[in-house]
Amino acid sequence: MTSTARRQGTGLVLALVCASQFMVILDASIVNVALPSIQHELGFTDAGLAWVVNGYLLTFAGFMLLGGRAADLFGHRRVLVGGLALFAASSLVAGLAGAPQVLVEARVAQGIGAAMLAPATLAVINTTFVEDRARAFGAWSAAGGVGGMAGAIVGGAMTTALSWRSVFLINVPIGAALIVIAVVSLVATQPGRRHSLDVAGAVTGTAGLAAVIYGVMANGWFVGVGVVLLVAFVVVQGRFATEPMMPLRLFRLRGVAVGSGMLVLFGGIAMAMWYFTSLYLQNVLHYDAFHAGLGQTPAAVTFVLVARWAPRIGAKALLWLGAACFLAGFGWLAQADAASGYAGGVLGPTLLVAAGIGLVFPTLMAVATAGVPEGDAGVAGGIANTASQAGASIGLAVLTTIAGYDHVFLVAAGLGLAIAVVSLLLRRQ
Repeated sequence: MTSTARRQGTGLVLALVCASQFMVILDASIVNVALPSIQHELGFTDAGLAWVVNGYLLTFAGFMLLGGRAADLFGHRRVLVGGLALFAASSLVAGLAGAPQVLVEARVAQGIGAAMLAPATLAVINTTFVEDRARAFGAWSAAGGVGGMAGAIVGGAMTTALSWRSVFLINVPIGAALIVIAVVSLVATQPGRRHSLDVAGAVTGTAGLAAVIYGVMANGWFVGVGVVLLVAFVVVQGRFATEPMMPLRLFRLRGVAVGSGMLVLFGGIAMAMWYFTSLYLQNVLHYDAFHAGLGQTPAAVTFVLVARWAPRIGAKALLWLGAACFLAGFGWLAQADAASGYAGGVLGPTLLVAAGIGLVFPTLMAVATAGVPEGDAGVAGGIANTASQAGASIGLAVLTTIAGYDHVFLVAAGLGLAIAVVSLLLRRQ
């Protein structure tokens, strides 16, 4: 294969993984602005309506490790295609749902499809890109960031112009096209020698994560149940499983251990940025949901540009530079009030924070999956994604108990400083 053909092939693979990540993250946010229309048409109760969002997030985070290990055992292309097929099919069911239960069940299935897709895309990056892996991670991260921010704008526009059903049905043709691209562009990887999953690990690990996240979201006593199950999961992985779902030996790699810990901290920063600044725009500056999304667009563009084109000057340097952006940006946000307006109180600081996210997130994903054997690339991606998603869920629950946006943003600044301190544990890279 010529160098030109090779570049074209890897370019198609990069487009595939970025589009898959965009779709996964988009679906976590696009439905938010459609919730009032969904409630009116299908007759959801207020409590039931929350599960249109939580059903997706719960299974997305809870099944990520299982999806990552499945990618290693059965092949990255096979799991990626399977995840796309499940995601598209469940999106079709969601778009045609005529009852609340059907929509919630479809969202749960979407979350499982996303949990197969996200670690599989990371595994594909790890095994396809060698010399330019950092920039591939940057593009993948930027695609997720655009998906998260586009949700409010695209969801509002589609719900207004068409109906709430369109926010789900749009995934069907996109998913079908991505399946074709995956079959054409990806080389089938050799699966693991054993074509069976670690059943005890899958049950304890998935149920433990799901219980902790559900407890944080809705019912606190489930956190205790989840902790017990996760302890059992670690025991099973370390002492009983012959082919563990999450090999504990991976945590002997300093990048995996330290990077995953920093991703948990990063989840709280991401929530403070995108979730709480959206609320600030609506509750303090009195923007509607659509214009709040537009108000965050400059920050989203900044994140994409920085994540895609930031110079690769070493992990520690990038993390410290990102932490400086967090301290400055969140510190500025903490001083803002209604009199500051958008230009003086939101635009400048969110550009700083978004630049920090663009520096830190792809760096952490690269650190947390660096040096991992090819046969463990899927589960390493699952660990990294799970750490980020769990950190976001826990961070959201904790931050919502804090009175005042100023205190929320100061806590987020502290999380940024903590990432800089923890990065000292990394070896020179």
